[in-house]
Amino acid sequence: MTEAADTPQTPDFPRQRGNSYRDTWCGQVLADRVGSQVRVAGWVNRRRDHGGLIFIDLRDRTGIVQLVFDPDDTAADAFALGHKLRSEDVLSVAGSVVERDPEQVNPEIPTGAVEIRVEAAELLADSETPPFTIDAKGTAHVGEEARLRHRYLDLRRSEMQAAIALRARLVRAMREILDAEGFLEIETPVLTRSTPEGARDFLVPSRLQQGSFYALPQSPQLFKQLLMVSGFERYYQVARCFRDEDLRADRQPDFTQLDIEMSFVDVDDVIEANERLLTHVLAAAGIEIEAPFPRITWRDAMSRFGTDRPDTRFGMELVELSEALRETEFRVFRGTLDGGGVVKGMNCGKRDVPRSELDGLISMAQELGAKGLVWAFREGDGWRSPTAKFLTADELSALNAALGAEEGDLLLIVADAPAVANQVLGTMRNRLAERWGEIPEGVNELVWIVDWPLVEWSEEEGRWDALHHPFTSFEGELGDEPGDTLARAYDVVWNGWEIGGGSIRINDPETQRQVLALLGIDAEEAEARFGFLLEALRFGAPPHGGIAYGIDRMVALAAGMDSIRDVIAFPKTASGGDPLTGAPAPVDDRQLRELGVRLNAPPPAPSP
Repeated sequence: MTEAADTPQTPDFPRQRGNSYRDTWCGQVLADRVGSQVRVAGWVNRRRDHGGLIFIDLRDRTGIVQLVFDPDDTAADAFALGHKLRSEDVLSVAGSVVERDPEQVNPEIPTGAVEIRVEAAELLADSETPPFTIDAKGTAHVGEEARLRHRYLDLRRSEMQAAIALRARLVRAMREILDAEGFLEIETPVLTRSTPEGARDFLVPSRLQQGSFYALPQSPQLFKQLLMVSGFERYYQVARCFRDEDLRADRQPDFTQLDIEMSFVDVDDVIEANERLLTHVLAAAGIEIEAPFPRITWRDAMSRFGTDRPDTRFGMELVELSEALRETEFRVFRGTLDGGGVVKGMNCGKRDVPRSELDGLISMAQELGAKGLVWAFREGDGWRSPTAKFLTADELSALNAALGAEEGDLLLIVADAPAVANQVLGTMRNRLAERWGEIPEGVNELVWIVDWPLVEWSEEEGRWDALHHPFTSFEGELGDEPGDTLARAYDVVWNGWEIGGGSIRINDPETQRQVLALLGIDAEEAEARFGFLLEALRFGAPPHGGIAYGIDRMVALAAGMDSIRDVIAFPKTASGGDPLTGAPAPVDDRQLRELGVRLNAPPPAPSP
């Protein structure tokens, strides 16, 4: 992407209220201003000395405009200043807007037909030589650590300015539609009680009640439910949330979510309201989507895509092959099926794949947890594959039919436990689609994942875990097989990224106790951790439900970024550190004594 394409030139930006520094934004110096006097201010983007003339590209938030220092027009002191200017110096100039010579017109930027003939100039701040050039090319080979260490410079890049401006635009659109639909924006506490919701809390020691701790909220979940009990009926908040968990491209220890809750609603009511919201918000990013969005059950998503966050922009769906192989004598498939496993496959379409890459696919599957991988190309009624000799003609025909295989199609098959087969093929599906260019550009697919299991069994913990959170309501009654109980829950997935998730909540205290007990939280612990909620539910809690969106993820997708760090002004690294400020950092002994905190290990050395 070129710098010109990234530059957020916005002629419709509100007119600058004149002062001693500027009366016009750089991006507003257009052809209609020819013949007028303007004063602009910003940063020196580039300087070119052409002998008698000095050209400066001046940059502010709205774009770039060309300045011309000419000894015939420019005051002597201003012309002398022009000789000394360097990149990133801060400058204010006054002059007249003129048309450029035809051969000098730059069609790549809105201001490219005009320039400012400088009459007076003032250096407002000089700059040392930056550690990297402030443009896309200048940071192409700069590591992320260096960019974050000097984030205030990185944020000057037009690409970053556009991303942060887009973020502001989307948040404004969220508020617009929610306000219009009768929601109230209400703030909830940032210092609260520790009630872990699946990740570790960040804890804050209390100075006044030593030995006790606040927790930073993982979400406003319990407070928004209390607001429904309070009778506000429609609430939202652009909320800061905190989770002490391992980081990925779409995770940060502190992040922002759009939190929504509604009373007297069912699943369809919440989904329909949120389709209106998403249609409005994405339109603010220039993305047109149509509602209603498709709905896919959790079980179908896992079966067809191997994940509950399916990317539906391309095919290569997973297919169950166990029935076609029910009588097979091939010991790899036979042993898996007899052991309660499955055989699943994926048709990758016509591929000219060398043997070395096929061997790499086997290694990929094994690294992802599979015992192995069968590859095959359809040839006639059979296969070209090392495995073909172990299968009968009828089995090969049935497998080709099940996979919809045509001549030359590459077929990939995994035999394993259901969860392993889904996870391996689902991950390979996404990786290979990206490798082979199967993902169409400019396509946006949003789907709802519905009918989730309420709980899943954790072999590691030896107990049931909630797939969403412990406050999710469910269909019917909790029976002898809790894993078969369907939650009244829903996630919305955009191009393979989960951007939001929610549910209808439990509004009955006894049912809530029942679910907590199922999750291994006994009555005493439930009272200690959630007593305030259980008490509130006794005083007339309406049916209610809601959703929470990851704003960072939504903006990253809208901006076409691979990482949410590129749409957050001051993010942390993948290790959770902040190279700019050095956080997290040790504190001195006096602060620890005031808090009644003693370290069992010496503090780490401060970050360089």
